[in-house]
Amino acid sequence: MSFTPSAYLNQEIVNVPKSGIRKFFDVAQTMPGAISLGVGEPDFVTPYHIRNAAINSILDGETQYTSNWGLLELRQEIALYMKSRFALTYDPGKEILVTVGASEGIDLALRILVSPGDEVLVPQPSYVSYAPGVVFAGGKPVPVHTDASNGFVLTPEAVLEAVTEKTKAIILPYPNNPTGGVLDRPALEKLSKVLVEKDLIVISDEIYAELCYTQEGHVSIATMPGMWERTIVINGFSKSFAMTGWRMGYLCAPAAFCDVMCKIHQYTIMCAPRQGQVAALQALRQGREDGWQDVQNMRNSYNQRRRLMVKAFREMGLECYEPLGAFYVFPAIPKVGLTSEQFCEKLLREMEVVAVPGTAFGESGEGHIRCCYATALDLLNEALSRIARFIQTL
Repeated sequence: MSFTPSAYLNQEIVNVPKSGIRKFFDVAQTMPGAISLGVGEPDFVTPYHIRNAAINSILDGETQYTSNWGLLELRQEIALYMKSRFALTYDPGKEILVTVGASEGIDLALRILVSPGDEVLVPQPSYVSYAPGVVFAGGKPVPVHTDASNGFVLTPEAVLEAVTEKTKAIILPYPNNPTGGVLDRPALEKLSKVLVEKDLIVISDEIYAELCYTQEGHVSIATMPGMWERTIVINGFSKSFAMTGWRMGYLCAPAAFCDVMCKIHQYTIMCAPRQGQVAALQALRQGREDGWQDVQNMRNSYNQRRRLMVKAFREMGLECYEPLGAFYVFPAIPKVGLTSEQFCEKLLREMEVVAVPGTAFGESGEGHIRCCYATALDLLNEALSRIARFIQTL
């Protein structure tokens, strides 16, 4: 009798599709002249003072485990940061947990909340890992459609239509990847009333909080009446501080949530890497001292590229919602007569430009492509020129 490994696998997990982002990125790696607008990664290098802090930590022999919760000094700085930037108050001793990227924070939140059969509302289009994360936790992801007509924001009406007696939680991904949509204060006030009424727990992914181009800036749903106690805020250093490869994140939540999340974290991860924590500590300390200059410089640069891309796509004849956050544009492509998957495959093959089909972010993304503008200006201009020529041939 032959041994068949696949017969032993969890079929729920086997049936989850692989990331639609990485598919095109991996192909592009074999094409030396390709320009990638695919992976959401800053083109900035981590600022020198942050890198240097980690180097000095290694040279000083700081190679031991930290507390499961993370360095206390880092958690104290995170508490100061959340208070000063977003008007949120957390106890660094029991309401802040340092994680391996924001992704671990999302996974932990889902695992402590979701029991078999529970439903979790997931706005679409949204980041590729949310729905699979719900499945991995044993739950059922329920897509909630958003579209460009209202800025890709989640409405109270859409939530009410999707809620059932099995709904346990909702993921709130704003500023949004891939659309750049933002929930402003009036929208949050309306939405929070429904979430309290329906007794839902909120997993608020705020990794792009510093990359918000509105006058008021990012507003966290946890600041709304009745929401702090039912919200798990996820954040990290990847996007705001150009620290993607460091895999440094954190979550802020009431102690009852954090205590259980730390239990999973201590058994599966132990602690986030010490040098990454040291680097993150330096990022926050220096930012607090110099008025967040590094963050401001990056945001200004992204804002310039954001306007460039929106203008370029509109001049190509494509409808393009103006993103108000993150670093992506999500132009509509129905006019060209191709599905989003066909468009991106043909664009890569003929013009060597990587974009991501909207369907990678849920069925609601069909008819759109995602392009990341965290790319050097010269490459961005060349990519836009190639896309314009490509559209002219269709």
